[in-house]
Order: sequence, then C-alpha cells, then structure tokens
Amino acid sequence: MKSLKSLAKSPAATPDLIYDFLCSARVFARAVRDVIEADVLREVAGDKLTMPHLKLLYLVAQTESVSIGDAATFLGVSSPAASKTVEKLVRRRLLRRADIQNDRRSSELSLTEVGRRMLETYETARNQRAADIFSQYMPEVLRETAEVLDHLASGIASQRVGAKEEETCLQCEIYFRKDCRFGRFGNRNCYYKLHRSEDQQNPGAKLFPIP
Repeated sequence: MKSLKSLAKSPAATPDLIYDFLCSARVFARAVRDVIEADVLREVAGDKLTMPHLKLLYLVAQTESVSIGDAATFLGVSSPAASKTVEKLVRRRLLRRADIQNDRRSSELSLTEVGRRMLETYETARNQRAADIFSQYMPEVLRETAEVLDHLASGIASQRVGAKEEETCLQCEIYFRKDCRFGRFGNRNCYYKLHRSEDQQNPGAKLFPIP
C-alpha cells in the first residue's frame, strides 16, 4: 500500500474512480453495520436492544455524567425521544436514572450491573467476530487502511455545509479511541472527552479497554 504522502501527491481521481470508491465505502460501512454490529447484537440481546439503545449504553459507560439532553444530542433525536429510549432501558434494568431536584429533564444516567454485563458480553462477541473476519489480513494492512480512512473522513467532514473548526465530534459512536486521528486531523472536540472526568482519562479507570 502506498504511503499517505504518496497518496496525497497522486493525480486527481476521475469521476468514475470517485464513484467506484464511494460505492465501495458505502458497501464496507453497511457490511460492518450489518455483520459485525447488528448481527452480533441480535445474537447477544435478541430483540431487547436496538443500535440506538446500545449507543446510549456505551455513552453512559464511557462518561462520568449523562443527562437526557446529552443523550438526545448523542443520538441525534429530540429530548422527548431520548427520554422514551431511557425509559425503555430503565424498565429493562439496563440503566439507572437519578432525577435532579425532581426534574426528569435533568436526570443523570448510570449503568446497572445488568447493563454493564450486557455491554461486556456484546463487546467480547463483536471483537471475536471482527477478529475472525479480519484474520486473513496482515496487521500492517489494517493499520494503514485505518489511517487512510481517518484522513479521508476528516477531509469529507470538513466540507460539510456550516462545518466549523473545533466543533463537537460525534462521529465514532461506539468506537471511542483515546487517541483519535480523526479528532487530530479535523481539529475537533471529542464528545466523549467533554463528558469524562480526570479519573476516566486514566486507562485503569475505564469500563472497557480503549486503544
């Protein structure tokens, strides 16, 4: 695989090549979502959890304090919709909600032990599925491909209408990394890090190991 520097100096891509690349990127993203994420979630949780449910559990697990408003921002939905999602997870004993001064809009969310075990089970199963799938590729290929993808994603995101430097980033969803190249390339503020205490920045204090 060519280095990133040589890729940057390559001649401009043709429209046909760009179309082919976008098609491949879309198919890859869909395959990851369907095979590595959604299939594993169904195997682990059946119909008890959806991907939005999982995203919210992951956010709560990786941050110090999450309110209904935080959940709405992270999921990209309204506060009432986020509140309904929280209610479902509370009823299933996966989340715990503590209302602040009897104001449900200011609730602080935390994982229950059941929710913690569910996430641990999911992550173990997902990581094993991914390891089985990607075992045919050399580690160097995966490492270089990941870096290229981060560069490309940063370049694309910077072209979004109304995009601003140092805006809050929600791109990784359930794949938070302590050292995120996308954040560095795009000069963005990580949503997870904005909601993490100093103790949680310590690798030993995290619920799950973060690369």
